[in-house]
Amino acid sequence: MPTPARLVDAPTLEYYLAVSARSPIAVRLVLGHLLRSLRKEAGIGAETAGKYIRNSEAKISRMERALVTCKHDDVMDLLGFYDVTDPEVLAHFAEMVRISRQPGWWQRFDGVLPDWAGKLIGLQEAASMIRTYEVQLVPGLLQTPAYTEAVVRQAYPLASQEEVADRVELRRTRQEVLAREEPPLLWAVLDEAVLRRPMGGAQVMREQLEHLIKMSQLGHVTVQIAPFDRPGCIAGGFPVTHLRFDLPALADIVYLEQLRDAEYVAKPEETQYYRSVLDGLAHAALSPQDSIDLIDATIGYPLA
Repeated sequence: MPTPARLVDAPTLEYYLAVSARSPIAVRLVLGHLLRSLRKEAGIGAETAGKYIRNSEAKISRMERALVTCKHDDVMDLLGFYDVTDPEVLAHFAEMVRISRQPGWWQRFDGVLPDWAGKLIGLQEAASMIRTYEVQLVPGLLQTPAYTEAVVRQAYPLASQEEVADRVELRRTRQEVLAREEPPLLWAVLDEAVLRRPMGGAQVMREQLEHLIKMSQLGHVTVQIAPFDRPGCIAGGFPVTHLRFDLPALADIVYLEQLRDAEYVAKPEETQYYRSVLDGLAHAALSPQDSIDLIDATIGYPLA
């Protein structure tokens, strides 16, 4: 990427826009990061910046942490306060504000999408690498529609057929990120229990395992199985997703999902910890080829 002469310049912002434009959430995070960096470079406190835009320190904090969408006038006023005057740079910031305020495609599924899950989809859209560890279910990006439907029906037993169909379609649409021209690298480590759990019955599982093999043979998808007989494959019993970006302004993020909510971890020391956990799992798990062999062998296992 280009090296900025100052903290930000036109080529750098063009790069940020090109890499993150497909995800309004990613643009919002980049915009917040840049505003915070410019404020600090200018030696201006958050309280002073808040007063300058006729608001508060808390508002500046929410803008910089991407907890709210930024208003065009607020951003332009702050940039002037931070001595950013280049018309081209200002135009790129205006475009970032515009994109950050657009709804993501997933918002049409608001009726079935929890508030905390939309951010994950937006981050996956912008990620250059997605690493995930799953202990019970096939990762959503690698599920077949029939497997997804079985998962949804178990998790939401009272859901209507329309709601089930919407949830399946949401997941299918999310998977398009792996089929685009420049997809992220997906590296998934699955506990062997994922292969043995007969979600949806024998036929659904056979199709799902065959799909896992097919996907693992793509150049940008790696699947490893953490077998029962390797103690080094134990990692706390909960799923972990680690997201990395081709954006210096966007640090690694770890997504930890619970039953009814999720946590996003962004502190470098914490994301590094989870990265080391995933490294250890990948080292202890079967090689990609041995994993394919185990999946293939499991297809004939009596799953019904």
